[in-house]
Amino acid sequence: MSLGLMTEFSTEEYQYQPDINPVNDSELNLVNIIQHLHESLDPRTVFACYGHILGQHLPIEAVKMTFPRIHLTWGMHQGIKISHQINFSGGKAKFTYSIKKPLTHSQSQQLKMLQTLMLLPLYNAMQYKEISQQAMYDSLTKLGNRHYYAQSLQKAIANSTRHESSLSMIILDLDNFKTLNDSHGHLLGDKILVEFGQLLTIAMRDTDQAFRIGGDEFVIIVRGDANAASILCERILSLMSSNQLFNQYQATSSLGVSQWQQNETATIVYERADKALYQAKAAGRHCFKVKAA
Repeated sequence: MSLGLMTEFSTEEYQYQPDINPVNDSELNLVNIIQHLHESLDPRTVFACYGHILGQHLPIEAVKMTFPRIHLTWGMHQGIKISHQINFSGGKAKFTYSIKKPLTHSQSQQLKMLQTLMLLPLYNAMQYKEISQQAMYDSLTKLGNRHYYAQSLQKAIANSTRHESSLSMIILDLDNFKTLNDSHGHLLGDKILVEFGQLLTIAMRDTDQAFRIGGDEFVIIVRGDANAASILCERILSLMSSNQLFNQYQATSSLGVSQWQQNETATIVYERADKALYQAKAAGRHCFKVKAA
């Protein structure tokens, strides 16, 4: 773990002010501050807590952190700004503070100390988030995995039950994918899976969710009725037809649609979509079918 140390401040309109009433470290109640910073494993919550602590003890109105993998901000960014970089988690993180008035030397030291206290809980939260995402997403396509799919479908059903809103499912796979894999090798097979995952992401609305649940089998949870799901199917098939890689290797897809009905379980709506998928296969592949309840 490489958290790094604070470097010198680079300032904009900034000069140290003489200390009139230096802040004593004991006044900060460091134990309490450390406990608050470690309460959450969400990076944004940790950073917001850090901002509130700064606002309570120093004339700081806002703080922003920019980092290759994350961007965090707290407060209203206006007025005098001070900024610096630190080594953090194997990279360079830039902190920018908006202050009401120039900091005294002792206040600057307090800021350095508080920031140092914040780095470890922020790093832990970032690591936890990364591990959690790895547990929910397919490493190849970056879509949700089977476990995340099961969780998401249950939540979607609960939400549709509560709000009496429409919900549909699309099950889709790549036609003759095993033959293509055996003929051209797994590297090409993986490339096609990745391309297919990206195509689904492009085709979907923000409210839809796509998952790779195994091999070349994918599921899309559609926040809408069977008609909305059918429009998405048409969009997917159109994008595939104009894709150079899919055309080169004659990769196509069959899709099955089912609309969730009130009081139906996740298993029932999945089985109906699966039957629709096989109807599409029987109809000649590279098409979609809708299975009514």
